[in-house]
Amino acid sequence: MEVLPRLAILVVDDEPNIRKTLTISLEAEGHPVTAVSNARDALSEANRRFFDLALVDLRLGTESGLTLLPALAAACPWVKIVVMTAYASIDTAVEAMRRGAFDYLPKPFTHEQVAALVRKIAEVRALEQKVASLQEVLHQVVPEADLASRNPAMQRTLEMAHKVADSAATILIRGESGTGKTVLARAIHSWSRRGANTFGMVSCPSLSPELLESELFGHVKGAFTGALRDHPGRIAACEGGTLFLDEIGDLPLRLQPKLLRVLEDKEYERVGDVVTRKADVRIIAATSLDLEEAVKERRFREDLLYRLNVVEIVVPPLRERREDILPLAERLLVFFARQSHRRLQGLTNEAQDRLRDYDWPGNVRELRNSMERAVLLGSGEQLGREHLPLQLAPAKPEPQVGDLVSLEDIEESHIRRVLAATRSLEEAAQVLAMDPATLWRRRKKYGIN
Repeated sequence: MEVLPRLAILVVDDEPNIRKTLTISLEAEGHPVTAVSNARDALSEANRRFFDLALVDLRLGTESGLTLLPALAAACPWVKIVVMTAYASIDTAVEAMRRGAFDYLPKPFTHEQVAALVRKIAEVRALEQKVASLQEVLHQVVPEADLASRNPAMQRTLEMAHKVADSAATILIRGESGTGKTVLARAIHSWSRRGANTFGMVSCPSLSPELLESELFGHVKGAFTGALRDHPGRIAACEGGTLFLDEIGDLPLRLQPKLLRVLEDKEYERVGDVVTRKADVRIIAATSLDLEEAVKERRFREDLLYRLNVVEIVVPPLRERREDILPLAERLLVFFARQSHRRLQGLTNEAQDRLRDYDWPGNVRELRNSMERAVLLGSGEQLGREHLPLQLAPAKPEPQVGDLVSLEDIEESHIRRVLAATRSLEEAAQVLAMDPATLWRRRKKYGIN
């Protein structure tokens, strides 16, 4: 049976017994409930946190619950509003639907009626979130994620990811560009109890600081030039789910305190708004940068690094998991061959050697692009070496002590290896018995990232 998402539910009714009965009944089903008695308190709560469902009484003392509907929908764009009334009639039902109600519940109602209605809405929310996640995947136009690995280091990475997936801990995924950090983040979300809810992604380097702030936290109409309507932001869109922040090291310094507040206090404000909102979202961040070095250079807040790095997961580069190269290449070949209606069945021995011996600086992303190109250019039943990109020449062997090479070549090779094996520039400098500033200059000289 499909696991349906928990719904954050707002109950608006001026009768204390109705509020108490609904709260007990809905919380027994696992849904968090906020119950208020009037429209003013309802809007106050809706402006502070996100709700999936609002059960609104048609008569709220001297007020009409119908007047509350548009304001609730504006505050929570995804909310499903159900109108409750003891004055059931076709006219009020039609008017409620016209004003944005999802359904209509006449009083008196039974626990079974309420449970059935809530389940129907949970199914709708699950479908909406599934569609949003599928659209996110389609926008990337990449083959389905494949995390299978024969490499012990990668297997340990996946084991740790499985262990922490169902916790509420913030996760920082480290690894070179193209290693599959986004794929792993999506997998962690799917393995967690939040997996039935939305997975959203924001690439920090892809937007200007102003647009990034609006994309993350949302904005209200008129907050800046071009803000023609309210925008809830990704934090609100991922309520109850997971927000993945890619390349967190590029998050502008002025936005870092706002993110830190979300992580520590679960609170934020939209751009141009003074209302403090609650956030129920799990943050997974990823970086290919040395954040400790960024902290030293005052480009990244140390307290934010500590808060992000509750659980650290390191994805090894493809050159360090060579046993995965050919199996992954063959699976990509099958995917692209099926996609382009080719009858390719495998790789020649020469092509396998070329793929296995290449260092893959672009990691899995580069392998995927190379296989897509090879499938498009290939003919016959097998892909040969001639179909692979020219740059996939065998990697230049690293010089060893005693080889007939310069001391500079030996130094460059040794520095590259130590930097790859250590966690920070400072740690590498200690291993090399070298001043960090000197090591930094050597990195620049040899073009080491």
